[in-house]
Amino acid sequence: MATIAIYSSKGGVGKTTLAVNLAWCSATLSRRRTALWDLDPQGASSWVLGREPTGDQARAMFTKDAKVTDHVRPTASANLDLIPADASLRDLDRLLHDIGKRRRLDRLIERLGQYDHVLLDCPPGLTETSEQVIRAADLIVLPAIPSPLAQRAADAVVRHLGGKVPVLPVHMMADRRRRLHADALAAHPDWPVIPMASAIEAMADHRAPLATYAPRSPAVAAFATLWTAIERCVAA
Repeated sequence: MATIAIYSSKGGVGKTTLAVNLAWCSATLSRRRTALWDLDPQGASSWVLGREPTGDQARAMFTKDAKVTDHVRPTASANLDLIPADASLRDLDRLLHDIGKRRRLDRLIERLGQYDHVLLDCPPGLTETSEQVIRAADLIVLPAIPSPLAQRAADAVVRHLGGKVPVLPVHMMADRRRRLHADALAAHPDWPVIPMASAIEAMADHRAPLATYAPRSPAVAAFATLWTAIERCVAA
């Protein structure tokens, strides 16, 4: 089983877009048993995949009050299950600090042994939750918009990781017509690129992975190419 975290210290850089579409690629293109674990209290991945982030059960998985396997929910895509988020995760950092279990998330992921891939949609910030993610992940996929602020945040994450876990940076929402974007892409020609696309923005309307409603979108091919790179990384 490989654990792949989609993480950035900065919000609004496309973490949920990556998480949902890469989970679909894992389940559908690679036909791997895949779980997407939504760790963000906003529950965007959960909402896109048809689960309203309601109730207060997500936090209980990190104590002994609930089993993580009891919270797994099927999605409309074959081979793809979801562990949904809810507002109780707003207190997750404090809980993890209080219980003092440095590898609590890692141990919970181990209990999901029926899956080939576990993808984590992580909340932004350098927090106790992010430290748990770093200890648990086999690979961190790091989205960055081609802009100075997003690049600065991505560089800070890489420095913070200090080589403890492999990192795959990805340019998100890239528009080569913009000089700022074109310069950023030229500075990192080896980074995978997910283009700006109206079809991606429509995920909120369709509440589904991109390939299920816009299979001919160029972004679908970009996600597939990125997924191939991720598989190479976790197999190395």
